[in-house]
Amino acid sequence: MSSFELTDASVWAGRPIARQVIDARSRERVVITGTISAVEVVTHGSGPAYRCTLDDGTGELDLLFVGRRSVPGLDVGISCRAEGTARTKGSRMVVWNPFYRLDAATPAVSGGQDNPAPPPPAPPATRDAASIPAPAPPPVVECNSATVTVAFEAEPDGEEGSDIVEAAGHFRIYLGAAAGVGKTVAMLDEARRRRQRGADVVIGFVETHGRPVTRAHVDGLEVVPRRTVTYRGAALEEMDLDAVLSRHPKVALVDELAHTNVPGSGRHDKRWQDVLELLEAGIDVITTVNIQHLESIADAVERITDVPVRERVPDWLVRRADQIELVDSSPEQLRRRMLHGNIYPPAKVPQALTHFFRADNLTALRELALRFLADETDEELLEHLRRSHPEVVWETAERIMVAVTTAPGTDAIVRRASRMATRIKANLHVVHVVRRDARHIDDAQLDELRRVTSAIGATWHQVDADDTVAALIEFARHHQVTQIVIGSSQRSRWREMVGGGSIVRRVSRRAAGADIDVHIIARRHDAEDIRGVEHPRTGRRVGPARAREAR
Repeated sequence: MSSFELTDASVWAGRPIARQVIDARSRERVVITGTISAVEVVTHGSGPAYRCTLDDGTGELDLLFVGRRSVPGLDVGISCRAEGTARTKGSRMVVWNPFYRLDAATPAVSGGQDNPAPPPPAPPATRDAASIPAPAPPPVVECNSATVTVAFEAEPDGEEGSDIVEAAGHFRIYLGAAAGVGKTVAMLDEARRRRQRGADVVIGFVETHGRPVTRAHVDGLEVVPRRTVTYRGAALEEMDLDAVLSRHPKVALVDELAHTNVPGSGRHDKRWQDVLELLEAGIDVITTVNIQHLESIADAVERITDVPVRERVPDWLVRRADQIELVDSSPEQLRRRMLHGNIYPPAKVPQALTHFFRADNLTALRELALRFLADETDEELLEHLRRSHPEVVWETAERIMVAVTTAPGTDAIVRRASRMATRIKANLHVVHVVRRDARHIDDAQLDELRRVTSAIGATWHQVDADDTVAALIEFARHHQVTQIVIGSSQRSRWREMVGGGSIVRRVSRRAAGADIDVHIIARRHDAEDIRGVEHPRTGRRVGPARAREAR
């Protein structure tokens, strides 16, 4: 199939293509013909998304265009045919930025499984990729689904009643527990295999770190020249995104997904944003990332290793990959590579072995990587079981709510709740209750909580209420929450006694009456919380909250 044709095939990747919503299964290809019954602009943090509900008479399926407030021609009452990979979001099937074709002459679809509407005739694809203008920079978006497929919309070809969208490129990630496990070499080996099979493969950016083995694997592969940028008096090299888009290969290798681009080197701050634009242009991308850079895991890694993790990748981006392959290495083997000079220059080896590359650190990082990959594999297993035994309900019905405030350490509680939700395949709701008599709201802390919520793929809710506990329990009941996660109380015993008890205790009592489990998470206090700060008027050392009140 060309980039601009909807498939007429009966199978995709060895599995049957669903032609009706009732037959759709998560992670499988669908080609659905129906009528747009509803449209809505939904907000995902700082980015919009245009959602169209496609009804084919057997059920409804959502078409979600991430980063868009509208899509020309897609409106209520319009008949269209959409193709893409279906994903489960809650109780609904969703296709992110699919191929689609409008056909105003097609009548609304009716009937059921025994009387499917025939697909409209596919107009010929008259354009090639070279005729498409380069895509505009996509907005930074967030998504509440664990898997996201972003696509690049082509310009209308001028034919009445027709508008077509190019599908996104395929996305493969090599995941490692730490530097030096062999992710880049595995990526380059995959590139060689694909080139031998006739695929057009180029290196967008590969970082060899001066390692002879890595440099040897680069030899013989086409490399897109890098862009040189002068920053603070030094000449630095970054991937030339526009050059890769202009070259438009079938497959592009882009190393170090979590990398922060040098200021002034391009239109994106992060390399993962560059990767999204390549995928939007229909280019397959193979990349690498270490487990500590995932947003939901980064704070746990910081506590384990005592090393800050400054470069982070949203979980939803990693989970949207078509394939994630773990490049594994035992801690002992990794330390031997370090001693032999195969990872860092000799001058850095002693410090690395006694700090980040300690055996206990590497063991913990490896465990985190294995657990993350096991979560992904478990989802595939659930899909297999649902196909093999459709009469059995395999998927969990757990729903987790985490109650947040602007208190220090709350972002760590959200990440902990995210890991809990991932392990049991539960939806995660992040809820912040604003009392109507609140004197002060820390907007900066709220913005950070929203950013973390977006990055881990959870749903943000803000509730205005006079009674915090009642609002949390009411939300939990309304959304059928089965588990509540809340941070431990920061109030002294005296303040709890005069104030009617802590919110944590009251939530626990009310939740027990509603048959909802409660998890109380210890807060990780920073140094300022432990030592206290100087009161701005008295000079005495007090807690940060008291100091903020005095200011």
